[in-house]
Amino acid sequence: MTTQSINVRGMELLMAYSQNPSIELRNQLVRLNSGLVKKIAYRVSQQCSEPYDDLVQLGYLGLIRAIERFKPDQGYAFSSFAVPFIRGEMLHFLRDKGNIVKIPRRWQELQQEGQRVSKRLTATLGRPPKEAEIAQALNVSMQEWQESKLASKNRLPLSLDLTVGHNVDHPVTLGDMLPDSYDQTLQHWEEDRQQLQGAIAQLETKTQAAIEFVFFRDLPRKEAAKHIGVSPMTVTRHLQRGINELVSLLQPQTPERLAS
Repeated sequence: MTTQSINVRGMELLMAYSQNPSIELRNQLVRLNSGLVKKIAYRVSQQCSEPYDDLVQLGYLGLIRAIERFKPDQGYAFSSFAVPFIRGEMLHFLRDKGNIVKIPRRWQELQQEGQRVSKRLTATLGRPPKEAEIAQALNVSMQEWQESKLASKNRLPLSLDLTVGHNVDHPVTLGDMLPDSYDQTLQHWEEDRQQLQGAIAQLETKTQAAIEFVFFRDLPRKEAAKHIGVSPMTVTRHLQRGINELVSLLQPQTPERLAS
């Protein structure tokens, strides 16, 4: 099955699922998109000690969430929509499993002593002490006292599930907003793939077939010629013509090219 036919089949299943959800359709969509889950799991596994197979299982949970929330009529690729859900499940698990952020012992002790000093000064002054008064009582600079307070305040990590906005019909979480070069690469790859498919669709039918058999299915030109019903030499000419046309179609549309 070609990449194009897989995408067409995937969109058909997504449309059918949005109209009449069923476990059977959902399972078909999970199988169809398993490669995306495995790519992301492999990438994440290179950055942590969690087993690859466990990350794959977590990724499938994210994929199912994406399938259930995706709206085919909104006009964007499912893979781009699904990546944050898949990766988010893995990151949420790693976050929950990981330890809290460590801060220097000196600052930990300073904060503990600062709490005791603050209570003592409150009782003595009859009011909450100022930051400068606490720092003076601790015999430290204001800068060190404020840095220790800030470190203690930021000791616990923010939840990646924290809602920071909304997108269409679902909330945007902090985890969704975190930049990730691999996710960006996937998105760029998806955009390039769609652009290439659109350009191929503009070629003559037999030229499309030659490109599909030789480049996508990796068939020898002699075998491709049998499928198309032409000679191997004609297949070569179709390939050369197709490559030249694709180069022209995929070039950036500058004002000069648009005016020509």
